[in-house]
Amino acid sequence: MIDLSKHKLELEYPCDWCYKIILLEKDNPHDIAKEILYKRDHIVIDSKSSKKGKFKSYNVNLTVHSDEDRTKLHKQFEAHKDIKMVV
Repeated sequence: MIDLSKHKLELEYPCDWCYKIILLEKDNPHDIAKEILYKRDHIVIDSKSSKKGKFKSYNVNLTVHSDEDRTKLHKQFEAHKDIKMVV
């Protein structure tokens, strides 16, 4: 099996990127994305719901401009109090 943690992701920037965020069903993904991304262009798309409907996942699509930009946004999504997981 290949250990992907030893390989650096090679991307050409700027590029389109998708963050999958998982929230409680009651939380508004559009408001959360705006808090993190401010006026930056993005699209929030419904993805899946958990079996019991307690959690929902969403895809947040936007353009990232560098590896630093991409990882910084990932950390901001992870740090948000209402986001349970970022993939």
